[in-house]
Order: sequence, then C-alpha cells, then structure tokens
Amino acid sequence: LYQPYNPPRDVCASAPTGSGKTLAYVIPIVEILAKRVVTRLRALIIVPTRDLVQQVRETFEACSKGTKLQIASATGQQSFAHEQIQLTGNTTERLDGGSSRVDILICTPGRLIDHITGTPNFTLQHLRFLVIDEADRLLGQSFQDWLRQVLRAIQPQTADRTSISETIGNETGPTIYFPTPDAVAPAWLTSGFPRIKTDIDEPTHSSCQKLLFSATLTRDPAKIAQLDLRNPKYYIVRTRAIEDQEDGMDIDPDVTIHDETFDTPATLREWMYACESSQKPLLLFHLIHKSNIANALVFTKSAESTSRLMRLLHYFEAARVANVSSQGSQRKPLKAEAFSSDLTPSQRRAVLDSFKSQQVDLLICSDLVSRGMDISHVSHVINYDVPVDIRKYVHRVGRTARAGREGDAWSLVEEQEMHHFKAMMKEANHKKIKKLKVKSEDLKEFEQYYQVR
Repeated sequence: LYQPYNPPRDVCASAPTGSGKTLAYVIPIVEILAKRVVTRLRALIIVPTRDLVQQVRETFEACSKGTKLQIASATGQQSFAHEQIQLTGNTTERLDGGSSRVDILICTPGRLIDHITGTPNFTLQHLRFLVIDEADRLLGQSFQDWLRQVLRAIQPQTADRTSISETIGNETGPTIYFPTPDAVAPAWLTSGFPRIKTDIDEPTHSSCQKLLFSATLTRDPAKIAQLDLRNPKYYIVRTRAIEDQEDGMDIDPDVTIHDETFDTPATLREWMYACESSQKPLLLFHLIHKSNIANALVFTKSAESTSRLMRLLHYFEAARVANVSSQGSQRKPLKAEAFSSDLTPSQRRAVLDSFKSQQVDLLICSDLVSRGMDISHVSHVINYDVPVDIRKYVHRVGRTARAGREGDAWSLVEEQEMHHFKAMMKEANHKKIKKLKVKSEDLKEFEQYYQVR
C-alpha cells in the first residue's frame, strides 16, 4: 500500500482467521490519509453485515486517534436522510467534484448503492482505497448489481457514458452529459474533459487501489475476474504446519488450481464426535458440563434452529439447577443467549455486548457471527449443526484461537453426515481434526433433565 505505483497495484490477501487482516489495511490507510488537507472520501470499506461494519469502524477509530480523519458508517440502521447529511451535508445543489464530510466510509453493499444512486454530491471520484472485506462472500452477493455499479463509479468517465455533473445541450443533437473534473481527483483530471476523447488518446485509469481480504479467498482467477483487478499481487499467509508440508514442492505456474485448501490458526485444536440425531442434545450437555465449557459460540444451521436450541438449553439448565438445589448445591445455571437474524440490530448489539462482557456463557448463533467478528475471549466453538462446505467451517472455527491464543473447536456430526463431513475435510486436505467417542452411559446422567420437557 505504501509503494508509489501510478496507477497502484491491486492486492488480494488470504490469511487464517484471527491473524490480523483488518489491521493490515486499517493501519496503512490511516497513516497515509492522516496527512490529507481537504476532507474527501478517500477510503471505502465494504463488508457483508451491519455488525461487522460496527466492528471495523471501532478499529478505525481506535487507530486514528490524534488525527483529524472523519470516519462514518452506513448500514441502514439510521434514516437515509440522516446518513445523507452525515456524508455530504444538507445541500441539494450539485457541486463540482461532489462533496464529502468524511474521509473513510465503512458500509454494506446495499446501503452504498442507495447513496450512489440517491444522494446528491456523493461521489467516489477521489477514492484512493476500495477495500472488500470477506471478499468471497461479498462476490457471491448480487444485490442491485452492486459490484458493477461501484466499479463504474470509481472509473474516469468518458464521453459516451452518462454523468451527473454538467450538461451541455445543442439544438441539433442529443444532450451530452459531462462530468466536471476535480483538481484533486487525478483520474478525473487526466480524463481530458470537457474535450471529447478520440481513438488516439491513451486510456485513463482510476487512481483507486482495490484491496481484497478473506480467510477463504479463492485463487481461481476466473472467480475474481469480475473485479477488473489491475496487476494484482496475491498474498497468502500460512501457518507453520502448512509451510512445512509444502516445503520443497515445485509449483507449475501454468497449472490451474481447481481444489482449494484453507488454513486455520496453528493454536486451534479440532475435535469431532459421531452421534445419532437423537443423542445430539445430550452430547451437547455432556460436552458443556464435563469439559467445563464457557465463553463459547454454538453454531446452528439457521435462525430457527438457534431459537429452538436456546429454549432447549434454558429448559435443561432450569431442570438441572432445580435438581442440584434439592441436593443442597448452590450451582448457578449457565446463561445462554441467541444471536441470529431474527433479532433487530439493537437487540443483536445488546446480546453481543453481554457476551463480550462475559455476562453470557454461551452464545447460540447462526452463521451471522462466523464472518469477521472478533470476540477476543472466545475459547470454544461448537458446531452443533455441522456446515455443508469447508469455507463455512473455516470461518466458524476461526472465531477462537485468534491472535496467537489457544482454542478448541468441537463438531457434533450425525451418523448420516459423517461420510460427507470426512470427504469435505479430505478434499480440503484438512487433517487436524481428531475423532472422539462418548459412551452411552456417560450421557445417562443428563437424560433426567432432558426428559423433564
């Protein structure tokens, strides 16, 4: 990011979860933009969820203390009119070069398109950095054809493309729309307007640098061709185990790689239990209490499954505590909360804050939490419902063992799922996971609490 290429090279980065991908772009962006004089939108960070927007914004704010950089977010949690004023001010008059009250914007793709198409003076022509975090997931979203619209908005305009800025009309021909170049937007200035370009003119390039980050970023060029990357560099961060495994291998650059392997943190321990479907709730209770599990994320396959499992845990804990209380024990029940798309943004924020402050022992969640969320004290991840693809597995288990800390990931695999689960791990060349067995008699002590309901 610091290298003075003109135009700059784009960057793709794939690294294990918890390895510091967010800081890898936050720190240089803040350092480079801290010297700016005029406030312009120069860094745009696009992430898939509202919760991740808030987390990335907090990271930017922590790293930019002492600078005058203005940071904003746009997710739809506030009214559109409020966000418009926050981003461009309250003027509706068209301004040459647009207007911006922020230097860095973190947003979801849908809300970004709303502002590109509906906010007067909102422009991406001064953009220096376009960051697509959790890129593999975002590239799979086609909402409002967001990617094509964003890429078009950062490119220098040409005479055959409609723009919003300045209109020149004549009586004999159609109305032609010309953008007004801005002296501090190099790409627009070098586009040569208002002179009409000819075939002998050299093409102009945006000065915006695209940065893609993900723990499961594909290496297949066909899958990222839609980004129109410029001379990109691909950085892959491996753990020591993978480096040792690949040491000495010759890689033919002309060979297309069809299968992909994804790395997990080196400090992560992975386990799986095989069980029948009817045993899975009991196995979860056994695992939680016999392994003294707390500060844990328990992943399910849907918001409905999250709600159902949370109610089941509440019933189980109430019955267990009532039983031990009758025996003179004062042991308190484990506290579990649900986190899924069924909750409002404010409710999700409250639940997440309670879990981060360790007022909640278990967070029962859907895959809404699996992408990018950094909760430092998570020591266990339990796949109550195992994922159907390796990418989801990598992102789920990557919520623990972050930043060099140790962590455990447990997968409860039903008998009919075992073949697919093993095949998925084998195809990804993932050999770290260890199989455990539990005896039927080990589950009997929990049956009395389970059968109460």
